[in-house]
Amino acid sequence: MKTNGSENREIDETKVRQTEIAISYLLRTGVVLSVILVSAGLGLTFAHHSSYLHFSSNLSYHSVTSSSYQFPHTIPQLFSDLGQGKGRGLIGLGLIILILTPVLRVAVGVLSFIYEKDPPMALVTTFVLAVLILSFFLG
Repeated sequence: MKTNGSENREIDETKVRQTEIAISYLLRTGVVLSVILVSAGLGLTFAHHSSYLHFSSNLSYHSVTSSSYQFPHTIPQLFSDLGQGKGRGLIGLGLIILILTPVLRVAVGVLSFIYEKDPPMALVTTFVLAVLILSFFLG
């Protein structure tokens, strides 16, 4: 017969396993979605600008990576590019999703520690999440 302590331990192990599975799905989904969007954006870009495929054109690596190149730098520009069907909009969205994936992983960590009833770890993870979010706004 199981004691109350071993039953609680089994419940805790089940909660930890559920959390690990949720986090693994989140990370996989974020990375796969990002790869799909960036690949589709690259394909769309090359379809619209076939001169990018040839090294003999006037286009060079330096012109594409220069600060004057029109890549979306704000959310409204990103949505504008997406609305116009531009490949760079899909690439930008894919990169944003790739950047947000580990941030969402930390957010799920906060929720998982609350679910597992582990307040000290929930507080520490909340602090880490706050620092991550603050770093985006402070640059």
